[in-house]
Order: sequence, then structure tokens, then C-alpha cells
Amino acid sequence: MEQQQLIPHLFRTEYRKITSVLCKLFGITHIQAAEDIASDTFLAATEIWGLKGLPESPVAWLYTVAKNKAKNHLKHDTLFRDKIAKHLLQSTEATEELNIDLSEQNIADSQLQMIFAICHPAISEEAQIALALRILCGFGIDEIADAFLTSKETINKRLVRAKEKLREAEVKIVFPQDKVRERLATVLTTLYLLFNEGYYSASNQLTLRKDLCSEAMRLTHLLTENPGTDLPEVSALLSLMSFQASRFEARTTDTGSIILYDEQDEQLWNRELIAQGKYFLERSAKGDTLSKYHIEAGIAQCHTVKADTPQKWEHILQLYNKLLIIEYSPIAALNRTYALAKANGKYEAIAEAEKLDLRESHLYHALLGELYSCIDNAKAIEHYADAISITKTEGEKELLRMKMDALRF
Repeated sequence: MEQQQLIPHLFRTEYRKITSVLCKLFGITHIQAAEDIASDTFLAATEIWGLKGLPESPVAWLYTVAKNKAKNHLKHDTLFRDKIAKHLLQSTEATEELNIDLSEQNIADSQLQMIFAICHPAISEEAQIALALRILCGFGIDEIADAFLTSKETINKRLVRAKEKLREAEVKIVFPQDKVRERLATVLTTLYLLFNEGYYSASNQLTLRKDLCSEAMRLTHLLTENPGTDLPEVSALLSLMSFQASRFEARTTDTGSIILYDEQDEQLWNRELIAQGKYFLERSAKGDTLSKYHIEAGIAQCHTVKADTPQKWEHILQLYNKLLIIEYSPIAALNRTYALAKANGKYEAIAEAEKLDLRESHLYHALLGELYSCIDNAKAIEHYADAISITKTEGEKELLRMKMDALRF
């Protein structure tokens, strides 16, 4: 890999590791110092490697430079040393002996602890996702802004406020031994939303969207590898992500237009991810836990079987019924009506959908456009037009226009 490609690649894979270890060492109060040291390390790599060429082991070089910069920071920043380093150092001379452990095990432990620290109820879900993308995934500010379809200034402000709130709450970067299940729910919600940010993103950058999904899956994998967090609901979430990601390549055209499920090329589905989804769904069945992730994974598994039979849709409908009992959401209720249409017919589904009255949602109007097609085309066109006026993505607008135009001829 050439230097121009290697440094961005290493930034994505190693920045998060260095930052997590230093955050754990310094504490959440000095999260910015950890980020600055990690960033300075890559800046040094860009300058020095450009002059002298690549070192024999680029990763080892980065770790050595990061360690030295951290030690120098502790040695020369008196205020920082007085606040943080007293419990790390007995004297200024001891800085040289400071153990900055960038071993594989400590990196994994630090990242796991950072997941729980970032997914703290003191900050909003949006802030949790933004911090996770920056610190745990190594995303740049530009990438995060694109993922949220907002400006760099907005993301910077969001990150600053989130860090301030974590400091004010005196959040500890530790594994919450006694509160794992209590805190895990928030962690799983954040990872679920992070995955959805990529899978359903309005961004037209396909690589970025795939990276968002991959990072959410990587962090969820991290939870399955730790005995304290390897719980049924974690496996269920990873199963759901695997099934969803298996159809990623088949969901859109090269230009970003959406391809409907019935028209997707099954040959583009990733069989390895489908197999992984089945494996983790089986793992999730151990124990007596039944979470929304279990049911959503079951629904997603059904969609990896192309056969369009009444039995399949009746099964999906029953799964949606269970999901709404466990955790009601308007979108789940809306999706249920589509399954209802496939299982019991459009008339029954229209009645159920209109009861939801989600007029501010483009998905609501898009579904009613689909349901009214060939029953009342005028109403279908009206709903498609409403959906087009609300949706933000060009891919969806193009699909809706095609459906609307097809009803006029």
C-alpha cells in the first residue's frame, strides 16, 4: 500500500486505539489531550514519512511516537500533571517509566470501557453516535458531518458540548461490573442507531455508509468477545446487523437509486454475512432473554429468503406483532402494515396504515402510495407526491417519481 493510501488507512484503524488507551490513562476530563496527542502522532507520520520514507513497521512507529508524545505532555504541562499525573507518577523523573500499554489486550479493554463511557445517559443519542464515530471509529469531522448531513461547525459544537457534559458528570472510563445490563441497553441502542445511520443514510457516499455499518458491527463484535458483555441480546443485534448488511450491495444502483427488495439481484447478497447472521441468531437463543433485536433479526433473516409465499409473510406479520408488544415504534407499526398487505391483502393494510396517521413521514405516504396502487390510483399518486415533497434523498425521490409516473399510463 502506497504512503498516500496507508496513512488514511492507519488513521482509521490506529487513531481510535491510541485515543482509547490515552483516554483511559488520562480520564474523561482530558479526552481532548488524548485526541490531540493521537492527531499529532499522525501529523508527525505525514511529515517524517514524506521525507524519510515508510518505517519498517508503521504501526509500531506510531505507537512509539504516541507514547513519547504522551510522556512529554505529562512532563512539560505542569497544570495537566498536577491534575492527572499525581496518581500515575511519583516524580517528574518517573515520566520516563510511565507505562503506556498499547498491547492488543489493553487496546481491546480500553475500547470496551470507552464504549460504556461514551454511551452515557448524560449526553444525547446524537452526541453519543458522533463521539463514537470520532473516538471509537476514527472518523474525521468531515465524514461525521456528511453522515449527519450537517456542517463541520455543528459537529464540532456537538462534540465539545458532549465532552463538557461527560466531564461535568464525572464519567469514569471503567467497565461497569455491577451495572452491565443496565448500561448495556444504552450501548446497544447507540450501536443500533450507528448501524442504521449507515444502512438508511441519506448520504450519497456509498463508501462512507458501508464504513458506518462496518464500524457498528466491529464494536458489537467487541462486546461478544468479552465475557462480561457476551449476552444474548448482543448476539441478536450482531445477527440483525449481519442479515441487513448481507443485502447492502444489492440495495442501490451505482448512481444511488434505490432497488426495491423484489427487484434485488440475489447473486449480490453476501452469503458469508447471512451465515454469520444465522450463527449469532442461534447464539442469541441461549438463555431466556427475548429482546427487540431477537425479533428484528428474525424478520431480517426472513428477508434473506427471496421466496414470496403467504407463509413467509404470515410469519413476518407475527414477528412484527411480537415486536410491537415488546417495544412499540411508529416505524415498526408501519412496516407491519406492509407485511399485513402481503399476508391478508391491501384493503386490510390500508385501514391499519391510515390509523397510524404519520403524515409527517415520507415512509407513511410511500407505503400508502404502494397500497392504493391499482385500487385508487389517484390517491396513490397523491401519496407519492406527498412522499416526494418530504423525503430528503434523491435516490428515494427518483424511485417515487418512477412509481407515480407508472400509474399515469
